[in-house]
Amino acid sequence: MKAIVIGAGISGLTTAVYLQRSGLQTLVLEKAAVPGGVSTSWKRKGYTFEGGIHWLIGAKESIPLHKIWLETGALQDNNPVYFKDPIYTLVDAKGRMPLYRDLHGLELTGVRNKLALATLKFHLWCFKRFHQPIGDLPGLKVRYPSPFNLWEYIQMFPAVVITPFLLLQSARDYAKRFKNPRIRALLGAVVDPGINALSLIYTLSTFTMGDSGYPQGGSIRMALNMADTFTGLGGEIRYRTPVEQVLKQGGKWAVRTAEGIHEADAVVIAMDARTAIDKLFAAPLQESWAHEMRKGLRTTQCMFLGVGLKTNLGSWPRSMQVVLPQALEAAGITYNTLVVNNYATVQGYAPEGGSVLTCLLHGPSYGYWKAAREDGTYVAKKQDLMERFLKALGQVIPEIEGNVEVTDVATPLTYERYCDTFEGSYMSDWPARQKTYHAPIRYKKGLYFTGQRTAYSGGLPPAAQSGREAAQSVCRDLKLEFINH
Repeated sequence: MKAIVIGAGISGLTTAVYLQRSGLQTLVLEKAAVPGGVSTSWKRKGYTFEGGIHWLIGAKESIPLHKIWLETGALQDNNPVYFKDPIYTLVDAKGRMPLYRDLHGLELTGVRNKLALATLKFHLWCFKRFHQPIGDLPGLKVRYPSPFNLWEYIQMFPAVVITPFLLLQSARDYAKRFKNPRIRALLGAVVDPGINALSLIYTLSTFTMGDSGYPQGGSIRMALNMADTFTGLGGEIRYRTPVEQVLKQGGKWAVRTAEGIHEADAVVIAMDARTAIDKLFAAPLQESWAHEMRKGLRTTQCMFLGVGLKTNLGSWPRSMQVVLPQALEAAGITYNTLVVNNYATVQGYAPEGGSVLTCLLHGPSYGYWKAAREDGTYVAKKQDLMERFLKALGQVIPEIEGNVEVTDVATPLTYERYCDTFEGSYMSDWPARQKTYHAPIRYKKGLYFTGQRTAYSGGLPPAAQSGREAAQSVCRDLKLEFINH
């Protein structure tokens, strides 16, 4: 039996590893030249820019998701995990204020914050045992099953109880309960302040429980590990091979590429489902869920800024929330703070004595950059943005001046060009007080979706979990035993 997976991102590679191991001869078709999709990193003149992982949920061995990272080969001896602490450090005119995994230090910010801090600690306690369970589909034969554990779910009950409350407010609104503006700014570094407070509390809880580390080598090492695991099992990846169409031929689903038509017993679409429903078929899909995605989906967009410096910034924090003396304007959006990741202490990311800084500017900028491309000002505007970014950040980190060796700017159009993501979004979104829109994993027998657009929130955990579920759906439909390791 044969399977085709469209896309070599984390969800596609997860699906492919499990399918190949379960006995299907699997072919992965990838548009880009490397695996990883939007979870990637790249080099510029000897400097490595991390564009994907900032922390990996499931890095801790006791977390159930860790099992998927091991089974797919994502985590191996060549990429041990580093658990940073503090999580973030606020850098402003008053100095530095760290946010540690145990929240140490926040108690010193005054009596006006005591109730808000107690509430935060209570919410984190509720999520102390919360995790995304790893189970098996009913009716599926599994070589190494994951048995249902009632106690596992009972322990997560406190988190379930407070979830509706957290979904009704944004992370920004949640942070406003703190009177101290420095605490509000620190919490604004953890997740995009525009998404729901559940995402803030869940993410913080992964840190406080000792999870969420950074694997050495970053996104590309992790993706290459998964790709090597897959090909080591006998699977095939064809890079620079975009899929033109998904069609049905002779009773089976197939895909068309420039090479011709490839038939399979199962086709798994592991690219952005919002793009796929309009562009991968002879006619756009008309199911109700597809109409809902077109009508209500909100995308998470960002501008990525990377800087290679010929000076060592090891004395600066690993991850910073920088309060700017003067605001930075980018694509019509005003930024008073910048979340900056400093890779000076990460081995191999810069030449000897050098450093790498990266920054993500969140906000709806796709329209701005699309217009710039159409009027011919795209390159100039990217250069202008970098110059103003360096000037703004240089007011806080003076070592930047005169030490810039290489820069790189990625816009939503970059994500769209390399990964076919809808409106250049780099991850799925779950805003406060709004419904989420996603595709079904099992669309029809023989045709499946996987990836962030099939889950409630974005990031690597739903990518991996949906990939595993897609593989299980294929095995169940084809009456194959699912072999996970």
